[in-house]
Amino acid sequence: MDWAWLSDTLVYSAIAVYALAMLAYAAEAALRGRAAVEVDQTVLVRDAVLVPAVVPGRDDRLSPAGPADLGPPAAGSRTDQRLGRVAVSLTVLAFLLHLAGLVTRGLAAGRAPWGNMYEFAVAGGLAATGAYLVLLHRQPVRDLGVWIVGVVTLTLGLAVTVLYTPAGDLVPALNSYWLVIHVAAAIVSGGVFTVGAAAGVLYLVRSWIDGRAVLTTQGTRPRSRYAAHLPAAAALEKVFHAATVFAFPIWTFAVIAGAIWAEESWGRYWGWDPKETWAFITWVLYAAYLHAQSTAGWRGRRATWFALAGYLAFLFNFFGVNIWLPGLHSYAGV
Repeated sequence: MDWAWLSDTLVYSAIAVYALAMLAYAAEAALRGRAAVEVDQTVLVRDAVLVPAVVPGRDDRLSPAGPADLGPPAAGSRTDQRLGRVAVSLTVLAFLLHLAGLVTRGLAAGRAPWGNMYEFAVAGGLAATGAYLVLLHRQPVRDLGVWIVGVVTLTLGLAVTVLYTPAGDLVPALNSYWLVIHVAAAIVSGGVFTVGAAAGVLYLVRSWIDGRAVLTTQGTRPRSRYAAHLPAAAALEKVFHAATVFAFPIWTFAVIAGAIWAEESWGRYWGWDPKETWAFITWVLYAAYLHAQSTAGWRGRRATWFALAGYLAFLFNFFGVNIWLPGLHSYAGV
């Protein structure tokens, strides 16, 4: 069996299915957004209409009606609900193809399949999809799907076009059981951080749009089509916080495990190598977010920026450090 060829084929197949899932999520969002905007516009019109109010002895009197209570935004038609189910099913199929591609890559290389940038990107994308599917099983976060699947599709696209490295042996410094422990922890935490970052960005968008809502005598100005169907800002913040709280200890363990591996390989726990430095910067920014959440005056949007800065540092640690900054961790394979 040519495991390397099979792995490449499965990864390309996963990219194709991910792309279809992303289109289905986008179509669902468009239909739900249109339905939600129609509800908003109906509320605005009804709030401005005078309706008869029955007053004892004065049945012919007119008085302004109170704000119309139309309930929550429309859940959508059967068409967009069907599109949502199709999108989730395609995501599960893509995840299985993706998983098979990573496993066969490991069989082709005869080791854990995350020894270079290509393999780390493939494994990290798998972790992000898995984290999203687990979260979707527990929380109504299907609105994150188009962004998570979009990021994973882009990551795999970069992996197969720019970062691709043929399956082969590891460099001697990586040939250790710590590769499984340290890098696996970084992959899992990175995948969960990705889901959290998507929720964080949408939380900022939703809270900003809610803050721009203008109350007038005619009611509340309708929201934009996309923002109209997003979950409430509080729900998005809850998802973002939960993802960060889950991933931060794993990232902390990855940093500590890396220090132990460094002592075993190079005779010191910490040397401020670029990879170590940016891993520490990422840790500090996420720690600042968690600390800000418990500090009066720094919750909500202010605290969220710390974690999003941490995610940007995580991305730079993967792309920027591996490609542009030479150091003891220069094992990009590109």
